Amino acid sequence: MSSESANNPTPLVQRRPPHSAPLRSSPDRAALTSLLSNETLSRLERLRLRPRRRQTNRTQGEHLSGKGGSSIEFSDFRDYVPGDDVRHLDWNIFARLNRPYIKLFQHEEEMHVLVLLDGSASMLFGDKLAAAQRLAAAFGVMSLFGVERLSIHVCGEKEGPLRTLPPCRGRVNLTRMLRFLESVEGGGTQRIDEAIEDVLKTHRGRGIAVVLSDFLTAGDLRRPFNRLYSAGLELMAIQILAPEEIDPDIAGDWRFVDAETQQTLDISSAAELLGLYHEHRQALERFLESECRKRNGRFLSIASDEPVESVVFDKLQRQGWIR
Repeated sequence: MSSESANNPTPLVQRRPPHSAPLRSSPDRAALTSLLSNETLSRLERLRLRPRRRQTNRTQGEHLSGKGGSSIEFSDFRDYVPGDDVRHLDWNIFARLNRPYIKLFQHEEEMHVLVLLDGSASMLFGDKLAAAQRLAAAFGVMSLFGVERLSIHVCGEKEGPLRTLPPCRGRVNLTRMLRFLESVEGGGTQRIDEAIEDVLKTHRGRGIAVVLSDFLTAGDLRRPFNRLYSAGLELMAIQILAPEEIDPDIAGDWRFVDAETQQTLDISSAAELLGLYHEHRQALERFLESECRKRNGRFLSIASDEPVESVVFDKLQRQGWIR
C-alpha cells in the first residue's frame, strides 16, 4: 500500500499481508476466470469461512486460537518474569505502578481448508460438475484471501491417481487455483467414500473439509465422515443434484443406465414410482444431514442450476458457514 498524500500516510501496521490486496471489479477489466465473474470474485475476497470448531494449525493465519502469541490484537496483561522480552513491557503501567507487566496478544493460527470435488461420471449429468467447480472456486478464493492453507482434490475424475492442487496459501496462488479447477473434466468411477479415504492417507492439517458431491454412492459414508472428524477436519458437505433428479418429469416405460457401472434398470409406469423415488431421495438427504450434524459439521443440498452467488451470499452466509 502506498501513500497518496501527506494527509493519507501509510499505516504502520497492516493486518492483511501485501499479497492479499483486494480484487478491483471493473466492467472494462477482462474476466479472470470462466468460473466466477469479476464482481463475484471481488465480493468473495472480503468473506471468511466460519468453522464451528476452532481446528487450526500452529503456523500463522487469521484465526484466533485462544492462546497467547504475537499479533496486533491486545488480549491481557501478566506479571513480568525474568527472561520475558522487554519489548512487550507496558511502560505506561510501569510508570504508574512501578511494577513491570507484560502485554499479551491474541495468537492467530492457520486453518487448513481441504476441498474434495467429486469428479465421477454421475457428476456430468445436469451440470452438477460445473456447479461443483464454481463452488470450489468460491471456497478457494475465500481461503486464499483469508491466508489459509488450501488444497483441492478431484475425486474419481478418471482412472489413476487423484488429481491434486498441493497445499498453497495467499493471493499469489489465486490464478493457479482457478486454472486447476477450470481443467477438471470428470468422468471417473471411483466412489466418493473411497476417494475421501484415499485423500486422508496423505493429508496433514486440521481445519475444514468441504465435500462437493451428489453423494449418489452405494458406499457407506459414515466411515469416511468419521475419519474426517478424527483428523481434526470440520465437515462442510454440499450435495449437488440436477433439477431432473430433484423433480423428475417422466412417464411410461424407461431404461435407466448407471453412469458409473453401466448397469441398466428397465421400469414400466415410471410415474407410479415417482413417490417411492422421492421418499428415497429425501431419506438420503436426511441421512447426510444427520451424519454431518453428529460430527458437528454442516450439510446443504442445492440444485445444480442455482447461481453460485445465491448459494454463497444467501444460503451459506445466512446459515453461518461464512462471515
